[in-house]
Amino acid sequence: METTTTVPVSFTASAAAEIKRLMASADFDPAKKLRVGVKGGGCSGMTYVLDFDDVKSNDELFETGGISFVIDKAHGIYLVGMEIDWQGGLNSRGFTFKNPNASSTCGCGTSFAV
Repeated sequence: METTTTVPVSFTASAAAEIKRLMASADFDPAKKLRVGVKGGGCSGMTYVLDFDDVKSNDELFETGGISFVIDKAHGIYLVGMEIDWQGGLNSRGFTFKNPNASSTCGCGTSFAV
């Protein structure tokens, strides 16, 4: 699998640090890649996917800031220009998604409509 040079999504410094921390854990499977994607569901119609997964035949491989990740070719249109951030505060903890392609998002920030 060849790495594509135009990266459709970006990670903030805090998101990159959290991903690298997860990858450094003793139980991390180095055969897995970070998957950025979407799936049907959620209160707005589509939900973001951010997980470690096996590489599949329809995936494109990207690298930015020392992080390698895959996106299913069919999902790229929904993700171009998206920024992934990590919030570590007490009131909001977890990954957040800023997607310029979303026509609306729900209150939880993990689902969207296009």
